[in-house]
Amino acid sequence: MAVTKENIKDNNNLAIAKLNNCPTSPRKMRIVADLVRGKDVEQALDIFRFSQKEASRKLEKLLMSAISNWQAKNKDANIEDASLYIHEIKVDSATMLKRIRTAPQGRAHRIRKRSNHVTIVLNTKDNK
Repeated sequence: MAVTKENIKDNNNLAIAKLNNCPTSPRKMRIVADLVRGKDVEQALDIFRFSQKEASRKLEKLLMSAISNWQAKNKDANIEDASLYIHEIKVDSATMLKRIRTAPQGRAHRIRKRSNHVTIVLNTKDNK
């Protein structure tokens, strides 16, 4: 199922959170994001907490934001009963900061400082 803005507004089971212009390489962020794709929220939080990668700290905070967004949509529902899971997690590249580093013999090398956008979509397993 493709997640669109109309689906999210109509469906109370879906919750979304975005992290824009995160100053981490998309490749490094995808390594951590691939670990939790399709997993339960509790299991994903455990993976993020015990991972040594810096990207896991940022993704943990983003996942907590998505859970908070789901709670705001479903005020009377309980998280434990809903059995939330990560429906979709995307890591896209963002703008690059281009810098110059000096090199031998009067030359200069280009340094590309990459950043990324991360999107997390949560859904419930039992669509009541």
